[in-house]
Amino acid sequence: MLKVNTDPKIIDELVTRGVEEVIVREHLKERLLSGEILRVKFGVDPTAPDLHLGHAVPLRKLRQFQEAGHKAVLIIGDFTATIGDPSGRTETRQRLTKKEVKNNLKKYLKQAGKILNLRETEVQYNSKWFKGTAAKLFEIVGTGTLQQVLHRADFKKRIENNQDITLPEILYPVFQGYDSVMVKADLEIGGTDQKFNLLMGRQVQRHYGQSEQDILTVPIIEGLDGVRKMSKSYNNYVALDEKPEDMFGKIMSLPDNLIIKYFKLCTAIPLDEIEKIEADMKADKVNPKDIKIQLGYELVKIYHNGKKALEAKENFIKTFQKKEVPDNILEIEVSEGEELSEVLLKNNFVKSKSDFKRLTNEGAITRLEKNESVNDYHFKLTESETLKIGKKRFIRIVIK
Repeated sequence: MLKVNTDPKIIDELVTRGVEEVIVREHLKERLLSGEILRVKFGVDPTAPDLHLGHAVPLRKLRQFQEAGHKAVLIIGDFTATIGDPSGRTETRQRLTKKEVKNNLKKYLKQAGKILNLRETEVQYNSKWFKGTAAKLFEIVGTGTLQQVLHRADFKKRIENNQDITLPEILYPVFQGYDSVMVKADLEIGGTDQKFNLLMGRQVQRHYGQSEQDILTVPIIEGLDGVRKMSKSYNNYVALDEKPEDMFGKIMSLPDNLIIKYFKLCTAIPLDEIEKIEADMKADKVNPKDIKIQLGYELVKIYHNGKKALEAKENFIKTFQKKEVPDNILEIEVSEGEELSEVLLKNNFVKSKSDFKRLTNEGAITRLEKNESVNDYHFKLTESETLKIGKKRFIRIVIK
């Protein structure tokens, strides 16, 4: 176990960098300075198979507390995932079955391990304490009131729009609060959209005679569309286990106005360096594309390694800046006369025949050696060649 770091500079960074709000700030700083080992909680529901950079923001903050010598407590909400967190939702979330949750769980710890030191992390599954009797359930939900829960902004919007709010959604914040009781949390980390749930944790702890946890919220990062929060639902996410070249490519599609935010929240680059990058961008001293290349390199290095990051960077520059074909493209052997539509469909380059037709109509399939587009819906492959599909995908056809 690491010795608790009470360096005021380290503590200041813990409670300020990438932090939106701390409740109660002075109380938390006092405990951090005392050298006490705090139990720092973060919970995540396995509502989808992947963790993404949006999850990484609070996970990275949890890792910072872990590196400072505190106990990281990771709650996997295998019970609460079957309800669905209503935070930020304008409509009822579709409930997951236990089987779906189990399938989503398979990669969660491996992905979280890209950020946390799992050997030093206490991992808890909240189904462990939610398998009790009806009497226990009523005791837990009795710690809150209906007025409190319905006062939250996302529920008020739904009520105004005459949209349903399910009873399990109403109970969700209390269940999350009870997690804090079971692990005796001193501090809980969450996104700004989680504030109501985190505050409920304090109330539930108080009901059970525990000291109230402090709260630290972190900003929500927008996804690749630059508008909505990063989410699988919006397909605007960067998964933590993306292939290096895919992760790099997605970062290069990030809107310029999010570059600095991603540097601050998703990397460990010192703030003074980020501030210089920001000043240079505002003064038009640097090209945002070059800064995104640096950002892409840093992120791939974090979730893969330096070698993979360098390869992804060089591949991008070679492919998209110099308009050259990458070395490691997929090579497929086909029989002479096969239709291109069938080959691309079979190898998941298009979703359907209509998708292929759309690409041919847009001239988005290019025969690179001949520098011409495929515009025949029934195009047949008669020779080995390299094809470019859209802006980023390549395939090498080899006739048997």
